[in-house]
Amino acid sequence: MKFAVGYQFRDNADERPFIEIVNKYKDSIAEIYFPWLDGASGRASPVNRRGYINWEGQEQLISDLKFFKKIGIKTDLLFNANCYGQYAMSSFLENNVNSILDYLDIVIGGVDIVTTTSLAIAHAVKQRKSDIEIRASVNMRIGTVKGMEYVAHLFDSFYVQREFNREFSILEELTNWARCNGKKLYMLANSGCMNYCSGQTFHDNMVAHGNEIEEIEPMANWNPHMCWKYLNNEENWVCVLQNSWVRPEDIYRYEKFFTVVKLATRMHALPGMVIGAYVSGRHYGNLLDLFEPGFGPVFAPYVIDNTRFPKDWFDKVTSCNKKCHMCDYCKNVLKQVIINTEDF
Repeated sequence: MKFAVGYQFRDNADERPFIEIVNKYKDSIAEIYFPWLDGASGRASPVNRRGYINWEGQEQLISDLKFFKKIGIKTDLLFNANCYGQYAMSSFLENNVNSILDYLDIVIGGVDIVTTTSLAIAHAVKQRKSDIEIRASVNMRIGTVKGMEYVAHLFDSFYVQREFNREFSILEELTNWARCNGKKLYMLANSGCMNYCSGQTFHDNMVAHGNEIEEIEPMANWNPHMCWKYLNNEENWVCVLQNSWVRPEDIYRYEKFFTVVKLATRMHALPGMVIGAYVSGRHYGNLLDLFEPGFGPVFAPYVIDNTRFPKDWFDKVTSCNKKCHMCDYCKNVLKQVIINTEDF
């Protein structure tokens, strides 16, 4: 098993260059996924800070992409915004996507993969670039055979709906279908997001229009991120254990389903730590530090000690009925793994 990791612009002189991190773990990295500069994607723009543009961003990105391809790592271009507004099914969007792909053909020899949430973009790329693998974003929440069948003419591969990371019977079914139909499956291992989040669609749409939203005065005294507000109540902390993430110590168990697993590192403060933990299959520290988002500030001064999980943790959470409101197992585990750092 190898990993797909998210590209970061490292424009702070005190930060370790991202290519150094990748080079260190190059034997375990299969893919680098990246957005196109100031285009809409599933995260905030890496080069636009309220209109202040990092004009060296394109030069740095191209240079880094050339390096990744030189050492045999595939490149995955993201068009994974949840909304493209009035351009959603336009020739403008098609032309824009094609122009980016044509430019990358010239400067780096082309990309290997396009990951998107957009059926229109998948169609456009499929019509123009038959050699590119087109992958359905995890944000499409495809977690059934039916879901894959509906769009099998557009996508060559799929990220599995993250809520099913701990449902081995479902992963088995999806894997069997994919192998029989010439498709590939991938998983996101370290999402900190809440399972079946009621606010995901709202949040994803908001991120897609992040540049515009930042320039409009927001509502007073309101946090649009449901998860942070929910976790302000300590009684709800247990839900973090009930989410989709997989500990580095258990990632090897997924080798029968996936040859490549995605790690969320695009916005993470310490991407090297995350990659190192999953490559080694070990993490000695606060489990929350591995996730994106990590929720560490909400739990502080408490941390979740990754070394204190019971031996039956993985077997239990991958075989239970997921009716968390009727079970105390995770509540009892939380008591075992949580530590108040002020006690030290």
